[in-house]
Order: sequence, then structure tokens, then C-alpha cells
Amino acid sequence: MLKYANPTHFLRLVAAVLPWLWLACVGLLGVGLYMTFFIAPADYQQGDTVRIMYIHVPAAWLSMFAYSIMTLSALGTLVWRHPLADAAQQAAAPLGAVFTFICLITGSLWGKPMWGTWWVWDARLTSVLVLFLIYLGLVALWNTIEEPTKAARTAAIFTLVGVVNIPIIKFSVDWWNTLHQPASVMRMGGPTIHPTMLWPLLIMAVGASLLFLALHLMAVRNVILQRRLRRLSYMAAQAGEQEMAS
Repeated sequence: MLKYANPTHFLRLVAAVLPWLWLACVGLLGVGLYMTFFIAPADYQQGDTVRIMYIHVPAAWLSMFAYSIMTLSALGTLVWRHPLADAAQQAAAPLGAVFTFICLITGSLWGKPMWGTWWVWDARLTSVLVLFLIYLGLVALWNTIEEPTKAARTAAIFTLVGVVNIPIIKFSVDWWNTLHQPASVMRMGGPTIHPTMLWPLLIMAVGASLLFLALHLMAVRNVILQRRLRRLSYMAAQAGEQEMAS
């Protein structure tokens, strides 16, 4: 796998993998949405409102997964000097922000009929909002610092500082008394959700994860191509200056 640290080899891998990845993604999301609306039952308390869960939970999972990818990429930039680590980190930040935003919006839509309000300063909700702001800060940082190496190092340090928020999000429902329900899928005692609801949720989660992976690979590819274009433009400008000087 070390050869895929080379941008050219990585671009070839992306070209080969993306069509199959999109096919699996569309298939799983199609099956998941069908099961969500036509097979999964309504909740005995929440009614059809519970169907928001099939979008909200995968978005929440991917909001933290994207930051985990960025954390590994930050280590790759600062520790291992991996040539594609900063590109992976830069590409993941906007995607993480989008999935976190979807998580917040769907959570608010779900919370209104259940809690009677669109928003509360609950530990889980507040920590996810902080994650969204961190994402926005990282996107702004990448767009503000023009020198790529300096931007990569600064973003990597910022990312590693912000990673402390991920365990806070995960364990906030256990550490504090919150309105948000505790974990019901990934827990020590096994899932507490009935299989008729669990399977559509898992299929939606896998489909959404493949969607993130496909978008991330495309975004990394775009970052690589943009850098190549910038390098070629710089070389062309230098060549033009030398011709004028001679």
C-alpha cells in the first residue's frame, strides 16, 4: 500500500475504485431508504417521527468519523510526513462540516416533537455544535493560509487540539444527565433496537459511509489536481520571466 502514497498511483486507484464505490453506495442507500419508509415500523411512542433516526444517526456517526480521519491525517502530516496526509485532511473538513450540519438539523427536527423545543444546551448537542464550529474554523484556515505547507501544519495542530471533543461527544450521555438518549446500537450489552429498525439503520449507516468515502476520494483527487495545476502555472510563469529576461 506504500506505493499509493505516490499521487499518480493514488489517482489510478481512485479511478478504478470510484465506479464500484458509487454503485454500492447508491444500491445500499436505495435499499435502506425503501426499508426506512416501507418496512421499518413506526415507534409506539414517537410514531413516524422516528424515521428521522435513519438520517440523523448515520450523519452523527460520520461527523465523528470524518474528524477521526482528519486526526490520523494530522499525525501523518506532523509525524510520518506522508505526502497525501494533508490532502486527505483538507478534503475531509468540508465533508465533516456538512454531515455535522445534517446531524444538527435532523436532531432539531426530531427534538421539536419529542422535547417540545428545537434546541437545548444539552451536553451532547452542545459538543456537536462545537464540532461543527471546529470544522468551519479548519475550512477557513485552509482557505486563508496560501502557503500549502504552512496551512497543512497549522491545520494539523488545530485538528489534534480539537480531537479532545470527540470523546466528549461520545460519552457525554454517560458522564452527564442529558435529554439525549444513551447509546442504543454500539454498546457493551448489544443493541437495544428491535431488528426491524436495526437493519434499516445499519444499511443506511453503511451506505452513508460509502457515500462519505466516495466523496472524500473525489475531494482528495481534486486537491491533488489543483496542486499540480498550481505547480504548472508557477513553472510556466517562471519560464516566461526567464524568456523575457533573456
